Amino acid sequence: MIHAPGRAAGGVRFFKEKEMKKTAILLMGHGSRVAAANEALHAIAAMVEETSGIPIVEVAFREQHAPNIQKGIDACVARGAERVLLYPYFLYAGAHVLEDLPAEMTEAAKRYPGLEMALGEPLGVHPKLGEIVCERIGEAMARSGWDQKVA
Repeated sequence: MIHAPGRAAGGVRFFKEKEMKKTAILLMGHGSRVAAANEALHAIAAMVEETSGIPIVEVAFREQHAPNIQKGIDACVARGAERVLLYPYFLYAGAHVLEDLPAEMTEAAKRYPGLEMALGEPLGVHPKLGEIVCERIGEAMARSGWDQKVA
């Protein structure tokens, strides 16, 4: 079963313990030839696992780095997942999010007909992201020796 993207009220902490053991999060990034870029997604995955309490958190990449999306889904299933939330760690809903990732889910559904899958929404526009951008701008200005304050 595949669910379309949508916003859920509340958060992942509302899962019951027995449900969490069957649930996996697959964080999907674009992938890069630059190792540090790929390692960043692994760091985010560790944060998600610690914060959410969901015991199965895996990482996969759309291009240029392993594991690919299908291997990521395989890893979730191998760890006992009965449902997988595929979360696109992308800023915007471009072609990968709107076309490629749903196609990956359709392919996986053929291999795992009993696996429930849902696709989360990309990061998008969020007040916390605005705060992070302002923080990073302030850091860059400080490194440049500029005295401009950023709220």
